Amino acid sequence: MLRIISLLLCLFFICGASTFGQTFEEDEIPTSQGPLRITFIGHASLMLRWNNRIIQVDPVSQFADYTQFPKADLILITHEHFDHFDLKAIATLSHEKTVVILTEKCAAKFSAGKIMSNGQTTTINGIAIEAVPAYNIVHMRSQGVPYHPKGEGNGYVLTLADKKIYIAGDTENIPEMKNLKAIDIAFLPMNLPYTMTPEMVAEAARAIRPKVLYPYHYGETDTSQLLALLKDEKGIEVRIRRMK
Repeated sequence: MLRIISLLLCLFFICGASTFGQTFEEDEIPTSQGPLRITFIGHASLMLRWNNRIIQVDPVSQFADYTQFPKADLILITHEHFDHFDLKAIATLSHEKTVVILTEKCAAKFSAGKIMSNGQTTTINGIAIEAVPAYNIVHMRSQGVPYHPKGEGNGYVLTLADKKIYIAGDTENIPEMKNLKAIDIAFLPMNLPYTMTPEMVAEAARAIRPKVLYPYHYGETDTSQLLALLKDEKGIEVRIRRMK
């Protein structure tokens, strides 16, 4: 059962919407500089609208017709895998001032982007961005070869006025998550064999302590398992949206 915890303290509100002729779930979250609207496009693809800025995260044409979306001011790419990095979607969403943040491996195919490595920070149009590690420890493509090697992929922490949003990318519950502080909203991946089990996501959530947790990129994973694992965890609201 989905828990709604500390509504007065968190001030989070849920809404639904039909966006740009396509039906997606949307949530609206107040910030000190106006509402943050989150559009749940699918898999790992998200759109954030805040303070007259459009942020696209891992846009992939398989999950939406991006010709129907507004041009993006900022595009964040977590890593080079096809379900996160789509040159067609980037081209469709870009205008002359769009900033594309990506990894070194992505830059080999898209030279116009700004490379960020784990630990680096920058500010784009008033949005503070920190690139944080995203990698596997347990799940391997073959012996000694993780699906996501350390140092190659990014998660991102965005600061939008008084709210901090953690978009984890493809990762497991790595030790570096314990360094993340005051996270308001966390997007954590939950699918095997590539990222986390529900138990790993629950452990990560207990380390990060986000006010709102969205599992995403969860494929056919039973999201009710995560709800059960965190049902007694005070201060963390788990929200399930269509992000298979």
